[in-house]
Amino acid sequence: MKAHDGMYIDGAWRPAASGDTIDVVNPVDEQVIDRVPAGTAADIDTAVRAARAALPGWAATPPAERAARLGELRDVLVSRKDEIAETVTAELGSPLAFSQAVHASVPIAVAGSYAELAATHAFEEKVGNSTVYQEPIGVVGAITPWNYPLHQIVAKVAPALAAGCTVVLKPAEDTPLTAQLFAEAVDEAGIPAGVFNLVTGLGPVAGQALAEHPGVDLVSFTGSTAVGRQIGATAGAAVKKVALELGGKSANVILPSADLAKAVNVGVANVMSNSGQTCSAWTRMLVHRDQYDEAVELAATAAAKYGPRIGPVVNAKQRARVRSYIEQGVAEGARLVAGGPESPSPQGYFISPTVFADVTPDMTIAQEEIFGPVLTILRYDDEDDAVRIANGTVYGLAGAVWAGEEAEAVAFARRLETGQVDINGGRFNPRAPFGGYKQSGVGRELGAHGLSEYLQTKSLQF
Repeated sequence: MKAHDGMYIDGAWRPAASGDTIDVVNPVDEQVIDRVPAGTAADIDTAVRAARAALPGWAATPPAERAARLGELRDVLVSRKDEIAETVTAELGSPLAFSQAVHASVPIAVAGSYAELAATHAFEEKVGNSTVYQEPIGVVGAITPWNYPLHQIVAKVAPALAAGCTVVLKPAEDTPLTAQLFAEAVDEAGIPAGVFNLVTGLGPVAGQALAEHPGVDLVSFTGSTAVGRQIGATAGAAVKKVALELGGKSANVILPSADLAKAVNVGVANVMSNSGQTCSAWTRMLVHRDQYDEAVELAATAAAKYGPRIGPVVNAKQRARVRSYIEQGVAEGARLVAGGPESPSPQGYFISPTVFADVTPDMTIAQEEIFGPVLTILRYDDEDDAVRIANGTVYGLAGAVWAGEEAEAVAFARRLETGQVDINGGRFNPRAPFGGYKQSGVGRELGAHGLSEYLQTKSLQF
């Protein structure tokens, strides 16, 4: 799509406060494909004022009508599915097949789930001699990342609108075209002016202004733990609610009774998907020492097949970051069995699918989020040792457990300090809550739990 040269505010594309722009770069060939406005605090203020003006009317709109508008939004996204996939591929570098299967399809499923929830959720209930109401929290400032650009937008905007909130979105500066396409879809769906507003811009400028704005009642942020801390501190000073979906270093625990080949192959695929740019990726594979050598060989073979199939990372800064972690892993004594820091292509921000063996829990690559196609494989002695290693980071976002019997896997998963665990390759569920323990965040997204983040409670006693 061709970029708009303004901001989507109060139901129309309006000129930006400044003439500054942000280049949109294709990570495959490093060429500038378009430019979008660089929003300022003035643009954020205009958008928040529009959202506040629209709030009373949207909050008073019956849930069934809000559900209908969300259903229309879903239908528009369906009609533009191919354009969505092509746009994500152009600005993120994702292979088109993956963009079609994941980047375009998952947000459609999430939007549909919130259309249903808005129509069926009990926004009031009787509790003894009280009536308890769930009401919209107000104006939402949504700050979204680049790795799943449309999914992260829909996962925040759809529940906010279902709850009766209004929204100002500041998307990642690397993938603003997808956000502009979403704003077009909102307009086409007939969602009233001011209910959704879009300001493109840089995080330290537009993002910070949105987090600090006194007219914002809730800040919903997905991104790094470091930035999440800053947003939490800013919001805390104003006693403002936050929902933070942050980093991860998820463990993929393969118990001795599991189908080892299947567990390893699925685990490698999980890490390489989206070029490793997934916060919930199972980047630590834990294998019993008796099966360790076989698992390493299987993983190295599997990773080699992904070389031509994964796209680049998003930008030069991210490529340098991933390379530095790979070099640090080698320096700390881990053994490269696939990939490495050298680029497989003279052009584009590509990183070779990389697998490390002989990784110990204290190594940097086993503790810090790399956000690239890098897998670490660790040994464990027994189940207690595996639990200790799996829980031995500051993160707790996701994970996986494999075992011959489901009950064995479930019993182990219950011991993990993490918000979501896939059992024997369990499928993604857009209605299940997603979010983390510890420094992986605060709050939940998706499903009824995600809707509740945008609601506040009032009780009337009779």
